[in-house]
Amino acid sequence: MFSVALTGGIGSGKSTVGEIFEELGAVVIDSDLLSREVMERGNPGYDQVLARFGDSILREGEIDRAALAAIIFADEGARRDLEAIIHPLVRERAERIASRVGENRIVINQIPLLFETSGARRFDYVITIQSDIEIRRERLRQRGMKDYEISKRISAQASDEERASIADLVISNNGTLDELTCSVEQVWERNLLPKVSS
Repeated sequence: MFSVALTGGIGSGKSTVGEIFEELGAVVIDSDLLSREVMERGNPGYDQVLARFGDSILREGEIDRAALAAIIFADEGARRDLEAIIHPLVRERAERIASRVGENRIVINQIPLLFETSGARRFDYVITIQSDIEIRRERLRQRGMKDYEISKRISAQASDEERASIADLVISNNGTLDELTCSVEQVWERNLLPKVSS
């Protein structure tokens, strides 16, 4: 197994790149998706998050991610508390998934906060996705986010320079989907497949 970390700032296109890699044959583990799962009722993160943040973040018995986000992006201490709860649970679940993958497979781990958690050393290869800041902002507006929400989330994350400093490869995503797909296919063929076929 060859383990790859895929990172990038919010709105950079990580999820799209992950989907392309999955179509090419990679096993893709999405940390954002796992973080939602570990906070669902009946999972260990649910009780821990409620114990820290209280019942005000509940909606119909489930954790309201928007309400939780409003708290943590206004309070760095609260954000660090949440990360201390969720990150170990997500890592454990991701490692469990990866352990079931057979030999000669490429496992792509989508991890938004790779630089922030000093997680790069756990992987064989690191790819970061970069997009110009205004392109990222426009993508996030199209998702329905307000400008102040976008600014808070971007400022809470590492810079492009910091993510590039831990990367083996940087993929630019300022163009069309076809251009991005072509770039990812080239990375797959030139940079990743040789690692499992040698």
